[in-house]
Amino acid sequence: MEQINTGAAAGAAQGRTRTRWMILAMLFAITTINYADRATISIAGPEIKKELGLSAVQMGFVFSAFAWSYVLAQIPGGWLLDRFGSRITYFFSIFLWSLFTLFTGAAGFFTGGAAVAVLFALRMLVGLAEAPSFPGNSRIASAWFPTNERGLAAAIFNSAQYFATVLFAPIMGWLVHTHGWHSVFYVMGGLGILMSLIWLKTIYGPREHPRVNASELHYIQQGGALVDLEQRGGAGRPAQVDTLACIKELLANRMLLGVYIGQYCITTLTYFFLTWFPVYLVQERHMTILKAGFVASLPAVAGFLGGIVGGWMSDRLAKAGYSLSVSRKVPIVIGMVLSMSMIACNYVDADTLVVAVMSLAFFGKGIGALGWAVVSDTSPKEAGGLSGALFNTFGNTAGITTPIVIGYIVQNTGSFSGALLFVGANAALAVACYLFVVGDIERVKLVKSLKP
Repeated sequence: MEQINTGAAAGAAQGRTRTRWMILAMLFAITTINYADRATISIAGPEIKKELGLSAVQMGFVFSAFAWSYVLAQIPGGWLLDRFGSRITYFFSIFLWSLFTLFTGAAGFFTGGAAVAVLFALRMLVGLAEAPSFPGNSRIASAWFPTNERGLAAAIFNSAQYFATVLFAPIMGWLVHTHGWHSVFYVMGGLGILMSLIWLKTIYGPREHPRVNASELHYIQQGGALVDLEQRGGAGRPAQVDTLACIKELLANRMLLGVYIGQYCITTLTYFFLTWFPVYLVQERHMTILKAGFVASLPAVAGFLGGIVGGWMSDRLAKAGYSLSVSRKVPIVIGMVLSMSMIACNYVDADTLVVAVMSLAFFGKGIGALGWAVVSDTSPKEAGGLSGALFNTFGNTAGITTPIVIGYIVQNTGSFSGALLFVGANAALAVACYLFVVGDIERVKLVKSLKP
């Protein structure tokens, strides 16, 4: 009997479609575009500042606009995902953020205060439109991937943020140099609009996808995928929730709160590398801007590789029979401990060692960036969008606080030593959250916020 069952399982596996991996490839591509569009203003920034005659303070306001609106729109974005589904909500998200990116290229028709106002407004609109993106990624992964593949899936779409820097930063730099800063926004906006149309032809729920067969559907459902999550009506549709009551219930859950706070700490590392790291290389390590630009891309490569390793490690542990808590927490803890190595840069002088240590730290950050897998594992099926939105709200609040805190530290001490301690301490706090606050990782069942 055992031989017959084994043979049947092997036969089923052989005839099983792999549509979920095509879905993941689309998530990776869209997230790469997402992060490239976030970076457009940074790449074009020096030329914008010069051409429009903007002050450093004015540029600071323009740079901050995205993070403020992105954070504030997380809860509404999550509600839209749960209310209308990932496919259609995410389509409008991609289309609109790309359209606003394209319009940003026309800001050159304005000058002075008017230019600042237009740039600020358009970057806020990009942030608003992008809000459903990562909660949408998590929701789609929950629907399409069994538990023992979800770690790698989340790590792959999350690692697109590093891949975007490696792939698009040189291209956008060339566009600015050759065709002017406007071209960056036109090209990236146009590419995003094209991708939004491809999205509609590619993304469906598991039960609705024309390319999935019964064998793959059975496999992912038996493995814990929420295959009915995208059903719009009928018995498979998740129950509706009272939004405010649901938010209160999610925040009252100790496990989820630990995950949310842990994500804030982990994202602090991300925003250090995105904002202050190049300045650290120039100001503290006295590198040229050209050299700093090259060096700053190395941690991005390390982070991408770390992300893949972390997802692979997590799923290997799950397939080896370890609990979900062990398979998710081990890579996170290892990764954050490696990230703390950046503090060693306060005690070394050689540039080569600094680059190596920082690359190790970002490699560790990549390994530990399994938060979206944990969100997919733990979010209640009725409120995956809201839970992902809360998670992303906590995480991206670090995009507001980290640049400001580090700025104050550097201004008051004249050194980055305290800044590296601050970032390393956040990595340590993330470890503490997962070891002492989160507890067992399991899917939350709503009690108080379900509508009758």
